Amino acid sequence: MKVYDTDKIRNLVFIGHGGCGKTSLVSAILFSTGMTNRLTKVEEGNAVTDFDDDEIARKNSIRSSNAYCEYNKHKINLLDTPGYNAFIQGAREAIRVADTAVVVVDVVAGVEVQTEKVWRFADEAKLPRCIVLNKMDRENADVNKAMDSVHEFFGRECVLLQLPMGKEKDFQGVVDLVGGKAYTYALDESGQATETDIPADLQDDVNTRREELIEMVAESDETLMEKFFEEGSLSESDLHRGLKRAIINGNLIPVFCASATHNLAIAQFLQAAIDLFPSPAERGTFVAKDAKSGERVTCKIGTGEPYAAYVFRTIADPFAGRISIFKVYSGVIKSDTSVNNISADLSERLGSLQVMQGKNPAPVSEVQAGDIAAVAKLKATQTGHTFSDPKRLVIFPEIQYPEPAISFAVEPKSRGDEEKISNALVKLKEEDPSIAYRRDPQTKELLLSGSGQLHVEVLVERMKSRYNVDVLLKTPKVPYRETITAKADVQGRHKKQTGGHGQFGDCKVIMEPLERGKGFEFEDKIFGGAIPHTYRPAVEKGILESADRGYLAGYPVVDFKVTLYDGSYHDVDSSEMAFKIAGSLAFKKAMELAKPVMLEPIMQVEIYAPEECAGDIMGDLNSRRGRVQGMESKGSMTVIRALVPMAEMLTYAPDLTSMTAGRGSYTMEHSSYEIVPHSIQQKLIEQAEQEREEK
Repeated sequence: MKVYDTDKIRNLVFIGHGGCGKTSLVSAILFSTGMTNRLTKVEEGNAVTDFDDDEIARKNSIRSSNAYCEYNKHKINLLDTPGYNAFIQGAREAIRVADTAVVVVDVVAGVEVQTEKVWRFADEAKLPRCIVLNKMDRENADVNKAMDSVHEFFGRECVLLQLPMGKEKDFQGVVDLVGGKAYTYALDESGQATETDIPADLQDDVNTRREELIEMVAESDETLMEKFFEEGSLSESDLHRGLKRAIINGNLIPVFCASATHNLAIAQFLQAAIDLFPSPAERGTFVAKDAKSGERVTCKIGTGEPYAAYVFRTIADPFAGRISIFKVYSGVIKSDTSVNNISADLSERLGSLQVMQGKNPAPVSEVQAGDIAAVAKLKATQTGHTFSDPKRLVIFPEIQYPEPAISFAVEPKSRGDEEKISNALVKLKEEDPSIAYRRDPQTKELLLSGSGQLHVEVLVERMKSRYNVDVLLKTPKVPYRETITAKADVQGRHKKQTGGHGQFGDCKVIMEPLERGKGFEFEDKIFGGAIPHTYRPAVEKGILESADRGYLAGYPVVDFKVTLYDGSYHDVDSSEMAFKIAGSLAFKKAMELAKPVMLEPIMQVEIYAPEECAGDIMGDLNSRRGRVQGMESKGSMTVIRALVPMAEMLTYAPDLTSMTAGRGSYTMEHSSYEIVPHSIQQKLIEQAEQEREEK
């Protein structure tokens, strides 16, 4: 593979709602540039960037993937991303390393739910972008209606650079509004274009749209604005230069027309990518942190700079092992050399560097600033790690994924598979940092968390297909707790006489409630020798073991204090075990008198949803015993903050999707424990008794 200079590289990330045609567009680009010998298709299961078995089976992207093409002496890196809600967080890693976002919109459907979400991701990354109105050959395809949708969501700075020739199934090419030329395409999927005259029936529309384009470009630059007022228009060279500058600065978003599945109007898009989209060099700088001070630093992009690279993706390949995909932001990294992994604080020996065409690697001798490459079998490198030259130690902040929205308890179908589950989850986490797994210390369940039920189900499928681990998914248990609300003064006395030594332990304790979150306190207030020092810890141990087993429904008892103030012992029959049993008996007696109650975890929930859905969401939260804490507007979205019992949030993800037509999302974290309402407490106690009887 040829090595390309920084100014000859373009990094494009394809983002948009699921099913809009991102993967098909990448496939058409690869075929048009001769990187594949036929037009691969998602429906046929042979798309280059949808290569995992589960992607082929589901016919949609699940993780981001890489491809590249060579066109007119330039290298274009193509980053294909998932578009369905369950997998949308996978787009973040590709957006992080791109220089232009290509927002693909189904021309019939217009701007859809996840299009808004990935647009916000691109906003966060301050990424220049363009829009491709795809599927122009579909029935009911209407460029004017699609542009109305685009303007409604993304503003008037979205401007057509092309007009379609022919409607719906008769779509055959485009008019280039910048160059004033028309191109028709062969309808055999070859992508061959022929320059033709602009159709007479389109001339008025072309003139109107071109005037709109010139005005928007002039608005983006004061010098061009003066020229426009003086001359009434802009020259083609001024238009071209001003258009590129406006795109790079984010003042204008060009809109293209295409049909990816029939390979129509792809060549014009590719030429625009070279002419109008920024190279890494034209973006100029990148921001990182000084590895020693932690302060933000701005560094120049260029091959003459110390090397700095960011690992944004990991593939757990069953044959090649772990493949780390990285972008070089500055400097040059060569094959068969060592790099300093500052995140892991060690040196990594690189083998052969590769560029990835989907799952297929091609060797490359070196990677220059701005380019993307991969390397296999590194010792400690993970997604989010930084390679940094010791001459200038910088580190890239890792991508912050939102907290997973849903959790399931995972159980092995076969005994003895616990270790295999752990190993599989480690590898899945390497590939997909947006997931989480942990062992709940109270319920002892292994919890697997993802952005939605489908996300978790796909993870389970991968565990089975890749690592031969078969598991069951269950709704996780709520980690309830128990506590007391009154004071109790009791005696725990254990006396048992058998042949030989008997057992004797006697303790008097006061048990009282503590503030929420204080846990457990034990105070020894015995003066003299009512109970010898050696036996007093046994009383505490007996109480703690009983508290861990619970009293009402088998959940741990918390937030209480025990004061040991008196007791008695026997010189021969007393032992640590006898006093441990006495402590346990004292605990049970105290619980009978101390008005025990159950506690439930309360979650701090933040919900992001369209403004028009706010009323339904708040009504739903009330029905879940939630307490709304506040609201604020963020653009067209509303952020609702509420405190909601965890038990009411276990099935919230699909309900929120239904209420917001998939446009809502939420995060939650533990806030506190509060007393369970009496009616719910009774049900939980009855359920626990039933489970004990069944055992």
